Amino acid sequence: MNKKELAIKIDHTLLRPSATSEDIVKLCAEAKEMGFATVCVQPSRVSQAAELLKGSRVGVTTVIGFPHGASSPQAKAYEAAQAVRDGADEIDMVINIGFLKEGDTEAVLRDIHLVREAVKGYVLKVILETAELSADEIDTACRLCDEAGADFVKTSTGFGAGGATVEAVEQMRRSFSKEVKASGGIRTLADARKMIEAGATRLGASSGVDILEEIEE
Repeated sequence: MNKKELAIKIDHTLLRPSATSEDIVKLCAEAKEMGFATVCVQPSRVSQAAELLKGSRVGVTTVIGFPHGASSPQAKAYEAAQAVRDGADEIDMVINIGFLKEGDTEAVLRDIHLVREAVKGYVLKVILETAELSADEIDTACRLCDEAGADFVKTSTGFGAGGATVEAVEQMRRSFSKEVKASGGIRTLADARKMIEAGATRLGASSGVDILEEIEE
């Protein structure tokens, strides 16, 4: 896999709460130079990123209900709709882990569905935070994401108990009918290759530039 082929699988990520406008300028410049799929930024930075990337092939991803997923479904839906108005192309929402763990599948489904309805026509990724879940819970979450019409399931926020693992990606690939995004702890070319081999079609990484620079062409 060459640099271009890998770059278009990466969401170039900066979700650090202390990130400044200057940091976003640098992020977007790197994304255009490297040819990343999107930049992934906090909702308050969407409009800035969208303006900086106007006319390029790089999209804007943002996170909803981040990082805990415990916001109300209505708040998540409003936040997602506002992000799209601000220029987001893709939405990465965090599932309500507590609802899932107590077996309230109707609440989990409604949570995802309200966001799906709020951003029809836009890519929706649902973050499961797999390090917090059992294998059965991952299977259930994937089924609910399918039912709600999500486009991707995603492993992790990067702010939880653990990041992406090969085992979680493989399970999600088996349990979900569409795409898998691996994120959290992907820092090297070897990490990226492992996740892609496991079935991930998108990677979330803050080290995307370093990863691509490992490829000799």
